[in-house]
Amino acid sequence: MSRVAAIDCGTNSVRLLITDIKGETQTDLERRMEIVRLGQGVDRTGMLAPDALRRTFDAMCEYRRLIRRHATPHLAGPVGLFVPSAGVATTGLQCADLMPVRVVATSATRDATNRDEFVAGVREIFGVDPEVITGHEEAELSFTGATRSISGIEPPYLVVDIGGGSTEFVLGNTSVDAALSVDIGCVRLTERHTGPNGLDVAGVIRDVEAALAQVEQVVPIRTAKTLIGLAGSVTTVAGIALDLPEYDPEKIHHSRIPAAQVHEIASRLPQMTHEQRAAIPVMHPGRVDVISTGATILDQIMRHYGFADVVVSEHDILDGIAWSIA
Repeated sequence: MSRVAAIDCGTNSVRLLITDIKGETQTDLERRMEIVRLGQGVDRTGMLAPDALRRTFDAMCEYRRLIRRHATPHLAGPVGLFVPSAGVATTGLQCADLMPVRVVATSATRDATNRDEFVAGVREIFGVDPEVITGHEEAELSFTGATRSISGIEPPYLVVDIGGGSTEFVLGNTSVDAALSVDIGCVRLTERHTGPNGLDVAGVIRDVEAALAQVEQVVPIRTAKTLIGLAGSVTTVAGIALDLPEYDPEKIHHSRIPAAQVHEIASRLPQMTHEQRAAIPVMHPGRVDVISTGATILDQIMRHYGFADVVVSEHDILDGIAWSIA
């Protein structure tokens, strides 16, 4: 059995998965998410803002504490899992000395001219350098995470990961056949198309349509039998469609949401006030101002390619990172 820690630092959130992997079985110990908005202003300035870096590092320090709590020390002889106590000194050890740790950074960090500041901070916290991966690497990890445990769903799959800075389109059966990452994330387009009168939905749609035309030149979308949607925009739309009284990942995972419901939600959200969106039971506070854009992106993908429904997955790039180091 391998106990591993996977950290995904995206444009909108930083997430942690500590999991035990044995054969084809994955047993999660911690699955955490903090909205840190690392990509705040990156589309406009090309730089990671100091406040955004501080928020991100604060969240990572908490993740370091959790890794130490669940640590399996690499010692000679029989090793048992333990929870560090006052009698166990782990504070002087780096996280990478305690278990395999992989930190992956995506769209916002790829685009930032000062990403060396981010790399240095992550190295200090975890003892490993973050991997600022390409869009294609991001797509492959997302596909692995989404499809590794899937069953009873017809391939080929189109896995769509709607992030804060970019959206990944990945087509495949048991492995990736074609993939493309395009810059139509919910944070990026919200910042780009929000003015004095609020969100310009028509502007968002124009950008999405232009990106989808680009995707079709690389990924044979029309061969896909099943659309699998990942990440917070998609899971939040699913929670709204299922009318859940609170966010429930078990009920959201592998739910099927019809295109008509996605369209209704995408049409309704921009008409709501900030307070009304915040009052939706499944809404994370950090998604309130970007969910309208995220829902619009999903709706336009389904309309453009004619998908009747979307299968929603709670497993995504984070799980793909964990499998890559198990």
